Amino acid sequence: MKTRIAIHGAAGRMGQRLVVLGHDDPELQIVAALESPSHPKLGQDLGEVCGIGSLGVPLRAKLDPDLLVDALIDFSVPTATLAVLPVCIARRLPIVIATTGFEADQKAEVQAAAHETAVLWSPNLSLTVNVLFELCRRTALLLKGRDFDIEIIERHHRYKKDAPSGTAMQFAKIIQEVQGGTIRHGREGITGERPRDEIGMHALRTGDNVGEHTIIFSALGETLELVHKGTSRDSYARGALAAAKFLSGKPPGLYSMNDVLGL
Repeated sequence: MKTRIAIHGAAGRMGQRLVVLGHDDPELQIVAALESPSHPKLGQDLGEVCGIGSLGVPLRAKLDPDLLVDALIDFSVPTATLAVLPVCIARRLPIVIATTGFEADQKAEVQAAAHETAVLWSPNLSLTVNVLFELCRRTALLLKGRDFDIEIIERHHRYKKDAPSGTAMQFAKIIQEVQGGTIRHGREGITGERPRDEIGMHALRTGDNVGEHTIIFSALGETLELVHKGTSRDSYARGALAAAKFLSGKPPGLYSMNDVLGL
């Protein structure tokens, strides 16, 4: 039986890739596509919007209350996520949240929703990035207390609105959980010697870069770098689709890509 999915933010860059890849997946059926109430393409066929021919699924501002949906994938903006969250809660509809840039109070709303429905929330849905999260945790643990400086460099396209990326902040959070330390965003002027417990954070915005993250562990005489380079947004879309399959039918709770990967 196919997993029936709805896509929130379906006409966006990532939303369209979800549509194309989801349509090609024999285990999935796209049954709903949601966008902002002011979107100029509302009412148009989703497949036509994405350039793959008619799918018989119109672009809507709201989810049909009688439509059977197994999971919703949200690739939008924080305010839009919070707007669709009550619908998922009311319907006990599992939601995969791939949106980033939440403020602290918005994060609290997402976490509270997990008491009512299944929520899979990740700063990055790429399968290999989530493997790198685990490798980063292990590296931080093995090198703890051994005088290694840690720096995080992330690079994304010029259109990205938030900085640092949610993925970069997740790497920093993992390191802090293991080693402690404080985050320093960039450097300028006479900064003095580098504090040993500092986690350097640097955000680059260049051209059409899909996303790169480098976590540097460096001591006197040696350096270890953990690197991920995204070459296509499809890696994020495929991860989101895998997450939707996993989340379908799950009880309320807060899930992560570690659950999808079995880590």
